Formats: sequence, C-alpha cells, structure tokens
Amino acid sequence: MYDFDSIINRRGTGSIKWDRYPDSDVIPMWIADMDFKAPLPVLSALEDDIEHGIFGYSQPKPELIETVLTYLKISYNWEISPEWIVWLPGVVTALNATCRAFCADGESAFTTTPIYPPFLSAPSNFDRELITVPLHDESGYWRFYIDEFERAIKNHTRLFMLCNPHNPTGRVYTKAELTEIAGHCIRHDMIICSDEIHCDLIMDDLVHLPIATLNSEVADRTVTLMAPSKTFNIPGLGCSFAIIPNHKLRRTFLRATRGIVPETNSLGYTACLAAYKQREPWLKELLTYLRANRDLAFHTINEKIGGMSMNKVEATYLAWIDCRALDLPDACRFFEDAGVGMSNGKLFRGDGYLRLNYGCPRALLEEALNRIVRAL
Repeated sequence: MYDFDSIINRRGTGSIKWDRYPDSDVIPMWIADMDFKAPLPVLSALEDDIEHGIFGYSQPKPELIETVLTYLKISYNWEISPEWIVWLPGVVTALNATCRAFCADGESAFTTTPIYPPFLSAPSNFDRELITVPLHDESGYWRFYIDEFERAIKNHTRLFMLCNPHNPTGRVYTKAELTEIAGHCIRHDMIICSDEIHCDLIMDDLVHLPIATLNSEVADRTVTLMAPSKTFNIPGLGCSFAIIPNHKLRRTFLRATRGIVPETNSLGYTACLAAYKQREPWLKELLTYLRANRDLAFHTINEKIGGMSMNKVEATYLAWIDCRALDLPDACRFFEDAGVGMSNGKLFRGDGYLRLNYGCPRALLEEALNRIVRAL
C-alpha cells in the first residue's frame, strides 16, 4: 500500500537535512528524519484542515486525548489519566524544560554516553552541571555498568536523563536494566526524564517498556516524552507530549515552560490524531522496509568494509558505526568528500563513530553504501 521506494527531491525545500549540502551530490544521512512521505491518513487530515483555511490558536480535541490513551493502553498496557499529558512543540524543548524545572542552582543532571546531543547541551543551557558515564559495547550490545552508574551520582544530582530506545546505539533496554536504573534513581531521589520518541520503531521481536510502567513509585518520579514525529515522519509539524503522573512534578514542569514554550500548532494536533488513530498499516509496512534497510547496512559494513563495524540495531532507523580502526583524522569529512553525509560521533561523545540514517529509499541507501565501499 505504501511506497517507500520512490525518491522524492527534497533539495531546495528548506530541508535541514538536504540543504546542508547545497550545490553538491552528497547523500545526506545524518539528521533523524526519514525520506518517506507521511502516511496517507495524515496527509488527508492535513488537506481537510487546509481546505478549512483557519489556523488559529489550538488545543487538543477530546478525540485526540482519547486516541493517545487508547494507543498507550494497547501498546504498553499503560493506563493514564488525561490530565497527566502536557502537550509540547518538541522533545528537545521538553528536555530543556525538564532541566530548568528540576535542577536548581548547584545541582546536576546525569546521563550516559554516547547520547543524542541535546542531552549534553540542555543542562549547560541553564548553567547546570552535567555528569556522564559511558556505555560499553559488550558482545555487540551497548550496556551501562551499574557500579560506574552508582559511583558517578553525586549528592546534588537531581535528574537522570534516559534515552530508550537509545539514540544513537539503537538499544532497547530490558526490564532488568530499567529496574536497575530506576532503583538507583529512587535511592538517590532523582527525577527521571525518559525520551521514548523512538518507541514504535522496534526492529525485531523485542518489547519496548516505558520505564514509568515498572511500578507506581517509578511513575511518580518520571517525565516520559513521546511523539508521533519519528514513527510517521512528521517532525516538522512540532507536536509531542510529556506524561507526568505526579501532580507536583507536572505543576513544576508547567511553571518552567510558562512564557517560553509556545503552544502546539493546529496542524501538529491534526497530524498526531490521524497518525495514532490509523497507525497499524503504515507502521507494519514501515518496519518491514526498515528491517531490510538495517540488514543491508549491517551486512555491507561488516562484511565488505575493513576497518568499520556496526552492531545490530534493535530500534530506531539509525546505525552507529565504529570507524576507529580506519585511523582517519576526520572520518565524517572523509565520507562527505566521498558523497555521504553522516553525523559525527564527536557530537554524541562517541569519538571515532559515525551515525547513519537508513530511513530512506533503498536505492539511496545502496548508492550511499557503495560510495562508502569505493572510498575505502
């Protein structure tokens, strides 16, 4: 039903992804948006709004609230109350608002590395200390060591920022891993901010578990961030939400956003409703296509290229590629010169790595991989 093979020209459209390389034939595979048209139900709903022709200040319709509640119940057996939802124009905004809300002067935030760059910049935007511990590549899986986790926490650490599914490594944390994390956060009285924006994009027979669903004690200290943007390729419409069960935390979070964070736009609400309401056909076909792209990248990088390696991605459409054995002074620039634009691992505190976005038509991915092979 859905066409993921057609190559749509995005150059000159104001695309951050494609217009990074004007006047060149570099294939951009860096920023995390896909090169697929949004699902037909989303496009149809947006066309109806445009035909209506009025784009005033908006709020979520009751149908959207009910749809999100149903989505969470069906997907994760998670029953939430409508008042727990805080609508936002983006998850990066929410990360920054969380740091502003829950880290006072002299307090610190905590996360693991490598990590999506806004996790690293959000605390410093408010002059808060950031504490990090490394993830370790162990037998093809990126893991944290709980003893390092424990030693890194300070008396003034108030916020743990979790990314699950993990960007950039593609890990889906297990229940046991999440339980360990939650236990330490409870013991040290830390708030948990969990970015779960890639939660629908599970590549294999794994289950995503929102950390707030472990138990009521964990939920009571967790801000969960979700959005339709990655799954349905609508990040430019700016619609996401936080789920905050604890009334006091929710009030503190809202106070931190007041006068700074704009309201979600009407088209974002419309797209969100259509996406979640009619998600299954798109999601099933998308995951099938992404798995094939993932496997193509995995086998090409690991079997045809010496000096580069890639672990099997469990979730997201992002490959985290180890280039350290190539011993290049600037691997990102090297491959840009070869016609492939990837994300520099340094931005994630992953020196020697590159992140490749394989959420694109297969012909584009094949050409990009062929350019990488030829360059080496």
